[in-house]
Amino acid sequence: MTTYNNTRATLAITKASLRSIFRSPSAVVFSLLFPLIFIVIFANIGGGAVSVDVGLAKNSDTLNPVYQILKNYKVINLSKKLSQADLDKNLSKGSLDAVINIQKHQGLPAYTIDVTYTAASQEKGNMLRSMLKSLLYQFNTQAMPNNQPKVASMTETTIKGREYKYIDFILPGQLGFSLLNIGVFGTSFVFLSLRQTLVIKRFFATPVKRYSIITGEMLARVSFALLGSIIIISIGHYAFGFTLIHGAVTVLNMLLLSFVGLIIFMGFGFIISGIAKNETSIPPLSNIITLPQFLLSGTFFSTNAFPSWLQPISNALPLTHLNNAMRKVAFEGAGLGDVTHQLLILLVWGIGIYAVAIKTFIWE
Repeated sequence: MTTYNNTRATLAITKASLRSIFRSPSAVVFSLLFPLIFIVIFANIGGGAVSVDVGLAKNSDTLNPVYQILKNYKVINLSKKLSQADLDKNLSKGSLDAVINIQKHQGLPAYTIDVTYTAASQEKGNMLRSMLKSLLYQFNTQAMPNNQPKVASMTETTIKGREYKYIDFILPGQLGFSLLNIGVFGTSFVFLSLRQTLVIKRFFATPVKRYSIITGEMLARVSFALLGSIIIISIGHYAFGFTLIHGAVTVLNMLLLSFVGLIIFMGFGFIISGIAKNETSIPPLSNIITLPQFLLSGTFFSTNAFPSWLQPISNALPLTHLNNAMRKVAFEGAGLGDVTHQLLILLVWGIGIYAVAIKTFIWE
Protein backbone atom coordinates (compact mmCIF):
# COMPACT_ATOMS: atom_id res chain seq x y z
CA MET A 1 0.00 0.00 0.00
CA THR A 2 1.46 3.34 -1.10
CA THR A 3 1.72 6.25 1.34
CA TYR A 4 -0.35 9.31 0.51
CA ASN A 5 1.89 12.10 -0.86
CA ASN A 6 1.02 15.34 0.94
CA THR A 7 3.67 17.23 -1.01
CA ARG A 8 1.80 16.45 -4.23
CA ALA A 9 -1.44 17.50 -2.55
CA THR A 10 0.15 20.80 -1.46
CA LEU A 11 1.30 21.54 -5.01
CA ALA A 12 -2.14 20.64 -6.39
CA ILE A 13 -3.80 23.05 -3.96
CA THR A 14 -1.23 25.73 -4.90
CA LYS A 15 -1.94 25.27 -8.61
CA ALA A 16 -5.72 25.39 -8.17
CA SER A 17 -5.56 28.42 -5.89
CA LEU A 18 -3.19 30.28 -8.20
CA ARG A 19 -5.49 29.62 -11.12
CA SER A 20 -8.45 31.02 -9.17
CA ILE A 21 -6.46 34.16 -8.28
CA PHE A 22 -5.68 34.91 -11.92
CA ARG A 23 -9.33 34.34 -12.80
CA SER A 24 -10.44 36.88 -10.19
CA PRO A 25 -10.65 40.40 -11.70
CA SER A 26 -10.67 42.05 -8.28
CA ALA A 27 -7.42 40.32 -7.25
CA VAL A 28 -5.60 41.52 -10.37
CA VAL A 29 -7.07 45.04 -10.22
CA PHE A 30 -6.41 45.79 -6.54
CA SER A 31 -3.09 43.97 -6.26
CA LEU A 32 -1.46 44.88 -9.57
CA LEU A 33 -3.41 47.35 -11.70
CA PHE A 34 -4.10 49.96 -9.00
CA PRO A 35 -0.45 50.21 -7.88
CA LEU A 36 0.64 50.56 -11.52
CA ILE A 37 -1.93 53.31 -12.10
CA PHE A 38 -0.67 55.22 -9.05
CA ILE A 39 2.92 54.78 -10.24
CA VAL A 40 2.10 56.16 -13.69
CA ILE A 41 0.19 59.13 -12.24
CA PHE A 42 2.72 60.15 -9.62
CA ALA A 43 5.73 59.48 -11.84
CA ASN A 44 4.35 62.03 -14.32
CA ILE A 45 3.05 64.70 -11.97
CA GLY A 46 5.87 64.48 -9.41
CA GLY A 47 5.37 64.80 -5.69
CA GLY A 48 2.26 66.97 -5.68
CA ALA A 49 2.59 70.04 -3.45
CA VAL A 50 6.05 71.58 -3.73
CA SER A 51 8.17 71.56 -0.59
CA VAL A 52 11.88 71.98 -0.02
CA ASP A 53 13.46 69.52 2.43
CA VAL A 54 16.22 71.24 4.37
CA GLY A 55 18.45 69.76 7.05
CA LEU A 56 19.67 71.89 9.93
CA ALA A 57 23.27 71.35 11.02
CA LYS A 58 23.64 70.04 14.57
CA ASN A 59 25.65 73.02 15.82
CA SER A 60 23.43 75.58 14.11
CA ASP A 61 22.13 78.50 16.16
CA THR A 62 18.31 78.39 16.41
CA LEU A 63 17.71 81.45 18.58
CA ASN A 64 18.52 84.02 15.92
CA PRO A 65 15.83 85.98 14.03
CA VAL A 66 16.90 84.57 10.66
CA TYR A 67 16.04 81.04 11.76
CA GLN A 68 12.77 82.19 13.36
CA ILE A 69 11.68 83.66 10.03
CA LEU A 70 12.89 80.65 8.05
CA LYS A 71 11.02 78.06 10.11
CA ASN A 72 7.71 79.82 9.40
CA TYR A 73 8.07 79.30 5.64
CA LYS A 74 5.44 76.65 4.89
CA VAL A 75 7.20 75.54 1.74
CA ILE A 76 10.36 74.66 3.70
CA ASN A 77 10.39 71.39 5.63
CA LEU A 78 13.14 71.66 8.25
CA SER A 79 14.73 68.48 9.64
CA LYS A 80 16.41 69.27 12.95
CA LYS A 81 17.08 65.83 14.46
CA LEU A 82 19.39 64.27 11.86
CA SER A 83 22.98 63.47 12.73
CA GLN A 84 25.79 64.90 10.63
CA ALA A 85 26.29 61.51 8.99
CA ASP A 86 22.60 61.34 8.07
CA LEU A 87 22.67 64.91 6.79
CA ASP A 88 25.61 64.11 4.50
CA LYS A 89 24.06 60.85 3.29
CA ASN A 90 20.61 62.30 2.63
CA LEU A 91 22.07 65.34 0.91
CA SER A 92 24.22 63.26 -1.43
CA LYS A 93 21.29 61.06 -2.44
CA GLY A 94 18.92 64.00 -2.92
CA SER A 95 16.34 63.19 -0.26
CA LEU A 96 17.47 66.45 1.34
CA ASP A 97 17.59 69.45 -0.96
CA ALA A 98 20.04 71.44 1.17
CA VAL A 99 21.70 71.68 4.57
CA ILE A 100 21.80 75.00 6.45
CA ASN A 101 24.17 76.05 9.20
CA ILE A 102 23.42 79.42 10.88
CA GLN A 103 26.06 80.87 13.19
CA LYS A 104 25.96 83.94 15.44
CA HIS A 105 28.97 86.27 15.75
CA GLN A 106 29.94 89.19 17.96
CA GLY A 107 30.72 91.67 15.18
CA LEU A 108 29.20 92.28 11.74
CA PRO A 109 27.83 90.37 10.06
CA ALA A 110 26.11 89.17 13.22
CA TYR A 111 24.84 86.03 11.49
CA THR A 112 26.32 83.87 8.73
CA ILE A 113 24.30 81.31 6.82
CA ASP A 114 26.27 78.46 5.27
CA VAL A 115 24.12 76.62 2.73
CA THR A 116 25.17 73.35 1.09
CA TYR A 117 23.13 72.33 -1.95
CA THR A 118 23.18 69.06 -3.85
CA ALA A 119 23.42 68.58 -7.60
CA ALA A 120 20.85 65.82 -7.17
CA SER A 121 18.14 68.41 -6.47
CA GLN A 122 19.01 71.50 -8.47
CA GLU A 123 15.45 72.72 -9.07
CA LYS A 124 14.49 72.83 -5.39
CA GLY A 125 17.93 74.12 -4.52
CA ASN A 126 17.32 77.09 -6.80
CA MET A 127 13.94 77.65 -5.12
CA LEU A 128 15.61 77.71 -1.72
CA ARG A 129 18.36 80.03 -2.97
CA SER A 130 15.77 82.55 -4.16
CA MET A 131 13.88 82.42 -0.87
CA LEU A 132 17.05 82.87 1.18
CA LYS A 133 18.27 85.80 -0.89
CA SER A 134 14.89 87.49 -0.59
CA LEU A 135 14.82 86.83 3.16
CA LEU A 136 18.33 88.24 3.67
CA TYR A 137 17.63 91.31 1.54
CA GLN A 138 14.51 92.15 3.57
CA PHE A 139 16.24 91.36 6.87
CA ASN A 140 19.33 93.45 6.13
CA THR A 141 17.32 96.34 4.71
CA GLN A 142 15.07 96.54 7.76
CA ALA A 143 17.85 95.99 10.28
CA MET A 144 20.54 98.22 8.76
CA PRO A 145 19.23 100.79 6.26
CA ASN A 146 21.28 103.31 4.22
CA ASN A 147 23.78 100.76 2.85
CA GLN A 148 25.40 100.04 6.20
CA PRO A 149 27.25 96.71 6.75
CA LYS A 150 25.09 93.64 6.47
CA VAL A 151 23.69 92.03 9.59
CA ALA A 152 23.50 88.61 7.92
CA SER A 153 25.46 87.12 5.02
CA MET A 154 25.31 83.83 3.14
CA THR A 155 27.88 81.45 1.68
CA GLU A 156 26.93 78.67 -0.72
CA THR A 157 28.47 75.39 -1.85
CA THR A 158 27.14 72.56 -4.03
CA ILE A 159 28.10 68.90 -3.75
CA LYS A 160 27.69 66.12 -6.28
CA GLY A 161 24.83 63.70 -5.79
CA ARG A 162 22.69 61.06 -7.45
CA GLU A 163 19.26 62.34 -8.45
CA TYR A 164 16.48 61.08 -6.17
CA LYS A 165 13.43 60.98 -8.45
CA TYR A 166 9.90 60.81 -7.11
CA ILE A 167 9.50 57.36 -8.68
CA ASP A 168 12.26 56.19 -6.30
CA PHE A 169 9.98 57.14 -3.42
CA ILE A 170 6.56 56.19 -4.79
CA LEU A 171 7.29 52.73 -6.25
CA PRO A 172 8.35 50.96 -3.02
CA GLY A 173 5.24 52.38 -1.34
CA GLN A 174 2.97 51.06 -4.07
CA LEU A 175 4.72 47.70 -3.97
CA GLY A 176 4.03 47.55 -0.23
CA PHE A 177 0.41 48.55 -0.90
CA SER A 178 0.06 45.65 -3.35
CA LEU A 179 1.51 43.16 -0.85
CA LEU A 180 -0.78 44.45 1.89
CA ASN A 181 -3.86 43.93 -0.28
CA ILE A 182 -2.83 40.44 -1.36
CA GLY A 183 -2.01 39.37 2.18
CA VAL A 184 -5.02 40.79 4.00
CA PHE A 185 -7.92 40.68 1.55
CA GLY A 186 -6.80 37.61 -0.39
CA THR A 187 -6.18 35.42 2.64
CA SER A 188 -9.25 36.45 4.62
CA PHE A 189 -11.72 35.99 1.76
CA VAL A 190 -10.27 32.65 0.66
CA PHE A 191 -10.24 30.88 4.02
CA LEU A 192 -13.67 32.18 5.02
CA SER A 193 -15.04 30.99 1.67
CA LEU A 194 -13.38 27.57 2.02
CA ARG A 195 -14.92 27.20 5.47
CA GLN A 196 -18.41 28.35 4.50
CA THR A 197 -18.57 26.20 1.36
CA LEU A 198 -17.43 23.19 3.42
CA VAL A 199 -14.42 22.65 1.18
CA ILE A 200 -12.14 22.39 4.21
CA LYS A 201 -14.53 19.91 5.80
CA ARG A 202 -14.34 17.75 2.67
CA PHE A 203 -10.55 17.96 2.81
CA PHE A 204 -10.71 16.46 6.28
CA ALA A 205 -12.36 13.37 4.78
CA THR A 206 -9.21 12.82 2.72
CA PRO A 207 -5.64 12.06 3.83
CA VAL A 208 -4.66 15.71 3.11
CA LYS A 209 -2.99 17.24 6.16
CA ARG A 210 -4.01 20.61 7.52
CA TYR A 211 -0.55 22.04 6.91
CA SER A 212 -0.89 21.10 3.24
CA ILE A 213 -4.01 23.26 2.94
CA ILE A 214 -2.35 26.25 4.61
CA THR A 215 0.93 25.81 2.73
CA GLY A 216 -0.76 25.39 -0.63
CA GLU A 217 -2.81 28.57 -0.26
CA MET A 218 0.20 30.50 1.01
CA LEU A 219 2.40 29.33 -1.86
CA ALA A 220 -0.23 30.46 -4.35
CA ARG A 221 -0.34 33.96 -2.87
CA VAL A 222 3.42 34.19 -2.57
CA SER A 223 3.83 33.19 -6.23
CA PHE A 224 1.22 35.73 -7.36
CA ALA A 225 2.70 38.49 -5.18
CA LEU A 226 6.29 37.92 -6.31
CA LEU A 227 5.23 37.83 -9.95
CA GLY A 228 3.36 41.10 -9.42
CA SER A 229 6.41 42.57 -7.66
CA ILE A 230 8.62 41.72 -10.63
CA ILE A 231 6.13 43.36 -13.02
CA ILE A 232 5.86 46.53 -10.89
CA ILE A 233 9.64 46.85 -10.47
CA SER A 234 10.31 46.18 -14.16
CA ILE A 235 7.77 48.74 -15.40
CA GLY A 236 9.02 51.28 -12.87
CA HIS A 237 12.64 50.77 -13.92
CA TYR A 238 12.33 50.59 -17.70
CA ALA A 239 9.44 53.03 -18.18
CA PHE A 240 10.10 55.64 -15.47
CA GLY A 241 13.75 55.24 -14.48
CA PHE A 242 13.26 53.68 -11.04
CA THR A 243 16.73 53.30 -9.53
CA LEU A 244 18.06 49.78 -9.00
CA ILE A 245 21.54 50.62 -7.76
CA HIS A 246 22.91 47.08 -7.99
CA GLY A 247 20.68 45.78 -10.76
CA ALA A 248 19.58 42.15 -10.40
CA VAL A 249 20.99 41.90 -6.87
CA THR A 250 18.79 44.82 -5.80
CA VAL A 251 15.74 43.18 -7.41
CA LEU A 252 16.48 39.93 -5.55
CA ASN A 253 16.76 41.77 -2.23
CA MET A 254 13.48 43.59 -2.91
CA LEU A 255 11.78 40.25 -3.67
CA LEU A 256 13.07 38.80 -0.39
CA LEU A 257 11.68 41.82 1.47
CA SER A 258 8.40 41.37 -0.43
CA PHE A 259 8.26 37.76 0.76
CA VAL A 260 8.81 38.79 4.39
CA GLY A 261 6.19 41.54 4.17
CA LEU A 262 3.63 39.28 2.52
CA ILE A 263 3.99 36.56 5.16
CA ILE A 264 3.30 39.14 7.88
CA PHE A 265 0.34 40.66 6.06
CA MET A 266 -1.14 37.19 5.52
CA GLY A 267 -1.18 36.83 9.30
CA PHE A 268 -3.66 39.71 9.41
CA GLY A 269 -5.74 37.84 6.84
CA PHE A 270 -5.79 34.67 8.96
CA ILE A 271 -7.01 36.68 11.96
CA ILE A 272 -9.80 38.34 9.98
CA SER A 273 -10.94 35.04 8.42
CA GLY A 274 -11.16 33.59 11.93
CA ILE A 275 -13.25 36.38 13.49
CA ALA A 276 -15.41 37.30 10.48
CA LYS A 277 -18.94 35.89 10.58
CA ASN A 278 -19.62 36.27 6.85
CA GLU A 279 -18.12 37.80 3.70
CA THR A 280 -19.80 41.18 4.21
CA SER A 281 -17.88 41.67 7.47
CA ILE A 282 -14.47 41.11 5.85
CA PRO A 283 -14.12 44.49 4.01
CA PRO A 284 -14.68 46.70 7.10
CA LEU A 285 -12.41 44.51 9.23
CA SER A 286 -9.73 44.50 6.53
CA ASN A 287 -9.98 48.27 6.04
CA ILE A 288 -9.35 48.82 9.75
CA ILE A 289 -5.96 47.20 9.16
CA THR A 290 -5.11 48.41 5.65
CA LEU A 291 -6.34 52.02 5.57
CA PRO A 292 -4.21 53.37 8.45
CA GLN A 293 -1.14 51.73 6.92
CA PHE A 294 -2.03 52.91 3.43
CA LEU A 295 -2.38 56.52 4.65
CA LEU A 296 0.30 56.71 7.38
CA SER A 297 3.14 54.46 6.19
CA GLY A 298 4.77 56.77 3.67
CA THR A 299 3.03 55.25 0.67
CA PHE A 300 2.52 58.59 -1.09
CA PHE A 301 4.27 61.17 1.10
CA SER A 302 7.22 61.08 3.46
CA THR A 303 6.33 60.43 7.09
CA ASN A 304 8.62 63.35 7.98
CA ALA A 305 5.88 65.66 6.72
CA PHE A 306 3.40 64.36 9.33
CA PRO A 307 2.75 66.26 12.58
CA SER A 308 5.07 65.27 15.42
CA TRP A 309 2.23 63.65 17.39
CA LEU A 310 1.38 61.41 14.42
CA GLN A 311 4.89 60.21 13.60
CA PRO A 312 5.17 57.68 16.48
CA ILE A 313 1.99 56.02 15.23
CA SER A 314 3.33 55.96 11.69
CA ASN A 315 6.67 54.54 12.80
CA ALA A 316 4.95 51.70 14.66
CA LEU A 317 3.22 50.32 11.54
CA PRO A 318 4.79 47.33 9.74
CA LEU A 319 4.23 48.78 6.26
CA THR A 320 6.30 51.84 7.22
CA HIS A 321 9.33 49.68 7.94
CA LEU A 322 8.82 47.55 4.84
CA ASN A 323 8.65 50.71 2.69
CA ASN A 324 11.76 52.17 4.33
CA ALA A 325 13.70 48.94 3.84
CA MET A 326 12.66 48.78 0.18
CA ARG A 327 13.81 52.35 -0.45
CA LYS A 328 17.16 51.80 1.23
CA VAL A 329 17.79 48.64 -0.78
CA ALA A 330 16.72 50.14 -4.12
CA PHE A 331 18.27 53.62 -4.05
CA GLU A 332 21.05 53.44 -1.47
CA GLY A 333 22.23 49.97 -2.44
CA ALA A 334 21.75 48.59 1.07
CA GLY A 335 21.87 44.84 1.58
CA LEU A 336 19.57 42.90 3.87
CA GLY A 337 22.23 43.18 6.58
CA ASP A 338 21.90 46.97 6.40
CA VAL A 339 18.15 46.93 7.10
CA THR A 340 18.22 44.70 10.18
CA HIS A 341 16.43 47.39 12.22
CA GLN A 342 13.43 47.26 9.89
CA LEU A 343 13.57 43.46 9.66
CA LEU A 344 13.66 43.12 13.44
CA ILE A 345 10.53 45.25 13.83
CA LEU A 346 8.81 43.21 11.11
CA LEU A 347 9.82 40.03 12.94
CA VAL A 348 8.28 41.32 16.17
CA TRP A 349 5.08 42.13 14.27
CA GLY A 350 5.10 38.66 12.69
CA ILE A 351 5.46 36.88 16.05
CA GLY A 352 2.64 38.94 17.56
CA ILE A 353 0.31 38.55 14.59
CA TYR A 354 0.68 34.78 14.27
CA ALA A 355 0.30 34.35 18.02
CA VAL A 356 -3.11 36.00 17.67
CA ALA A 357 -3.87 34.12 14.44
CA ILE A 358 -3.32 30.75 16.11
CA LYS A 359 -5.86 31.71 18.78
CA THR A 360 -8.50 33.11 16.41
CA PHE A 361 -8.23 30.93 13.29
CA ILE A 362 -10.94 28.28 13.00
CA TRP A 363 -11.24 25.43 10.51
CA GLU A 364 -14.98 24.79 10.53
